[in-house]
Amino acid sequence: MMFCQMGFGFSFYGVMIVLTPFFLEKLQYSEADTLMVIGAFGAVGTLFSIAGGVIGDKFLGAYRSLVVGYVAFTLGYVLLMISAVGVNVPLSLMGIALASYGRGLMSPNYPTLFQTTFASQADFEKVYPINYSVNNLGAFLGQYVFPFLTLIIGYKGNFMLSAIMAGLGVLSLLLIRKPLVTHADEIDKTPVSVQSWLKFFGLSALMIAVVFYMFSDMDIGQYIVYAISAAAIGYFVVLMLKAARSTALRMGTILIMVLLSIAFFVYYGQMMTSMNIVAINTMRGDLFGIIPIQPEGSLVMNPLWCAVAGPVIAFITNRLEKRDIFLSTPVKVGVAFILTTIAFAILTVSLLHIGPDTILRPEIFLLVHFFQAFAEVVVGSLVVAYILSVAPKAIASFSVSLFMVAMAVSGIIGAVFSTSIALDKGTKLTQAIAVESYGGFFMTLTIFAVVLTVVAFLSAILIKKMLKAADDWDQQQSQHGQH
Repeated sequence: MMFCQMGFGFSFYGVMIVLTPFFLEKLQYSEADTLMVIGAFGAVGTLFSIAGGVIGDKFLGAYRSLVVGYVAFTLGYVLLMISAVGVNVPLSLMGIALASYGRGLMSPNYPTLFQTTFASQADFEKVYPINYSVNNLGAFLGQYVFPFLTLIIGYKGNFMLSAIMAGLGVLSLLLIRKPLVTHADEIDKTPVSVQSWLKFFGLSALMIAVVFYMFSDMDIGQYIVYAISAAAIGYFVVLMLKAARSTALRMGTILIMVLLSIAFFVYYGQMMTSMNIVAINTMRGDLFGIIPIQPEGSLVMNPLWCAVAGPVIAFITNRLEKRDIFLSTPVKVGVAFILTTIAFAILTVSLLHIGPDTILRPEIFLLVHFFQAFAEVVVGSLVVAYILSVAPKAIASFSVSLFMVAMAVSGIIGAVFSTSIALDKGTKLTQAIAVESYGGFFMTLTIFAVVLTVVAFLSAILIKKMLKAADDWDQQQSQHGQH
């Protein structure tokens, strides 16, 4: 399963890093339109997780959903390869729509299935951050080599390589079907009815059509994302209000964590949009003077640090626990916001003091990604584990998909924000533009990050009280039942 995760990271993030120059150079998109499409590609796949969670819970089960997801990845990359040969915009959009759909099926069902392979929730939580690092190891390899491979095999070669990796993921899942299904939930062990398959294919066709339309017209598409996200969160709130008091309190903590995640991933999304454009326009030179790196390859620094961060965070957590220091997940999220604040402050200062040559060294971006990556691993891995620990079993995958919804809506919001620094075609970057536009933009984000850090720690206190109230209620009900 970790091989599948690494293959996903390699292919998906490798494709993502070359999509920006592909849309700018080959498809002749403007900077603003490219930022919106890339932001949507990074986010919309997670929006499909809403349906992916329902499909896993109600129709196919986590294992079958995962297999279909990897098949969709494969077909999406094949369409991108064909579109690169003929420079076909509709095929390109359909390709990224299919890849987004595959990601939506994978995102909630992978952790749900992976969790069943562990003896306890505690074991799962210890290993999942390392699994997150495996994903980022694949992303690191993809994001580093794809810009260089473009010079050798072109965009079509990159897309073909991604299709091969996704295809190997399908083959791997088929080979390990028996041990996975043996420990999986009951729905994975029972045959799927024809009616369920028809509902699945109908829902799938509708989703792919909607996202294709969104990519074709992002001005309207962004509002579809907002509407679907609001509907998913609204449905969760309805379920919460109908639940027993203790269950409702625990679901309420999930809602708070989802809202904090939305705020965090607005910042995360800047790496693929505004921060990437800044790197393309300003980053020059080899890393430490010896490691060659393409400007559009600056994103590779994120998975590099994420691969390091997983084991480091697991080590620190274990050391603290041996000293009887137990930090809750909400407190760790507060720490993540501190790290994000530092990351954006570093970039802000660098841009406000940029020279007349408008050049930033790669080492600056390496430092920025260091702090942001550690924050990402905390939020990206531990929040999912937290949701699984408190969510009602019947809606576990759907609850996890709310985290993906947070990534989706924040990705679109972040992309909209990032367009404020987009330059018109033919505009030359000057020191004044870099300081006022780029520097001012990231300074505003840094100030808001400080505010969000305070909100996160206050939320941690509230969540602790809500969980205690839920436990007290369960205890009262248990005592009442005994009487």
